[in-house]
Amino acid sequence: MIPFPAGLGVALVTPFKDNGEIDFTALDALVDHVIDGGVDYLVALGTTAETPALFPDERKAVLARVKQRNAGRKPIVAGIGGNNTAAVVAALKDFDLSGVDAVLSVTPYYNRPSQRGLYEHFRAVAEAAPVPVILYNVPGRTGVNMTADTTLRLARDTENILAVKEASGNLEQISEIIDNRPDGFHVLSGDDSLAVEIIKRGGEGVISVAANAYPSYMEEMISAAMSQDFNRSEELWQRGMPLVKSLFVEGNPTGVKAALNLQGIISNNLRLPLVKSTDELQSRIAQFAQEAGL
Repeated sequence: MIPFPAGLGVALVTPFKDNGEIDFTALDALVDHVIDGGVDYLVALGTTAETPALFPDERKAVLARVKQRNAGRKPIVAGIGGNNTAAVVAALKDFDLSGVDAVLSVTPYYNRPSQRGLYEHFRAVAEAAPVPVILYNVPGRTGVNMTADTTLRLARDTENILAVKEASGNLEQISEIIDNRPDGFHVLSGDDSLAVEIIKRGGEGVISVAANAYPSYMEEMISAAMSQDFNRSEELWQRGMPLVKSLFVEGNPTGVKAALNLQGIISNNLRLPLVKSTDELQSRIAQFAQEAGL
């Protein structure tokens, strides 16, 4: 087996009650659901967790509950990032990261730093982090793309940066990172739809949204790809593709929360400015799941 982080990671959603409070009982059920489904590691407080809509104390409480419920069963990654470098450094010191195996840190959003700014930001994050760092490049959300050159510089120049979650959708850029990275640096897909293709090109897995609702299916597909059984992984992807793609039609985590609600694992609640799925989308997800045998 390839060492952590590899295989199937799951970007956990944050369940909410009808009154808007965090539903910690549902979060326990979700953690058990994905672990029982075979995921390789858990990611708390990522984009899919609606982290921008969580207060600081709530973020700490979510991470603490995930650690408690996990009880050492799987490695844990905690999302700690932002567009104020000093604030990210302070958060890394403030959070209780005992029992956390790595932090996932997103490229600074909205203020759109240069590549040099991105490099210096992540150097500071890596120096402050008490655990290894996974870079997170998602230009569709942040407004800035971290180039292959910048990612590779960080991989070579820092001992504490061990991987990148690449959600640029740019396969040429991702392949450049894979082909030129130093030994031990992992490239993870940030897109469910590109996971098999990135593994084919030499990547080590995916941090998945769909695995919240369909962990066993995603585990079978990713395990097949990681074992170089690409005929099987492609067959599985074709079977589930309409379902997985439907999860993102109205944004994330809108679709996957609808799917989890259909399974009775969580309530279909989000925090503004995000809103729950339309009835039409929920019906479509149910139909695609049935057709895929899920």
